[in-house]
Amino acid sequence: MSSYDELRTAFTAAVSHELRTPLARILALLETAQLPGADRDALIEQAREEVEATRQLVDDVLFLSELETGREVVALGSTEAGPVLEELAERVRERAARADVTVRMEVEEKIQLPLRPRMLRMVAENLVDNALRYAGPRATFTLSVRREGGRPVLRAIDNGVGVSEDELPRLFERFYRGDRARTSRGTGLGLAIVKHVITAAGGTVEAIRPESGGLEIRAVF
Repeated sequence: MSSYDELRTAFTAAVSHELRTPLARILALLETAQLPGADRDALIEQAREEVEATRQLVDDVLFLSELETGREVVALGSTEAGPVLEELAERVRERAARADVTVRMEVEEKIQLPLRPRMLRMVAENLVDNALRYAGPRATFTLSVRREGGRPVLRAIDNGVGVSEDELPRLFERFYRGDRARTSRGTGLGLAIVKHVITAAGGTVEAIRPESGGLEIRAVF
């Protein structure tokens, strides 16, 4: 078996494992709803939330599969970052308020990134989502794009709870979740998608633990 086949076999096994948990929870919720005196409305709503989480997992798996099989062209022309990120900031405003996380966009005027609009949107959405899930209350998250040494650099920085040094190298692994992330409904694929899109566009990406705390994801194109 080639290394590629081994990778796909491991990926399929991981997906199967990740799907078992929400499906088991859905079944348990529906069985509980059949018991006498059960709060059926509340249980059905919980089951609905589990279905939505499962749908998001399937969407992420399919998207990552498209990227890996070349069905999605990542780098095709370039996109002005400002309008895409401003639209995203407006769209996540209410969710950020619920998470008690301040979201800021700092974009150099007219700067372009070598990504299709959909790919840039996907990267930005996953970076924001990661911060809203894990940075913690009263944190500030800043997504910036500016030129450094003649090259566009995208930075996603928060001053939240951060991760340990040991976790940093693993953040871009599929389905990896640190201790704090294991209680989240995240799919565990967000940062894996971020890395795949950026590297496919010829960029590099790394996770950094700032001295002041929190987490920084830095991509150079």
